[in-house]
Amino acid sequence: MSHQDRIIRLTTVLDRTGLSRSTIYRKIAEGTFPAQLKISVHGAGWRESEISRWVENPVGWRLERDER
Repeated sequence: MSHQDRIIRLTTVLDRTGLSRSTIYRKIAEGTFPAQLKISVHGAGWRESEISRWVENPVGWRLERDER
């Protein structure tokens, strides 16, 4: 797994985006923020590359068809 494809947890996502937890989950539901990946029974995280892409262009980020 390359450095850009590390799985990062919610606290890191909150720090990098400046968004609140509730805003992140609302944006996921709207399709305007990358969805979590299930990494264990009780754990989830995000691909670091997807969060970086969102941070670079939050207004223009959209879920790509093959990611749905």
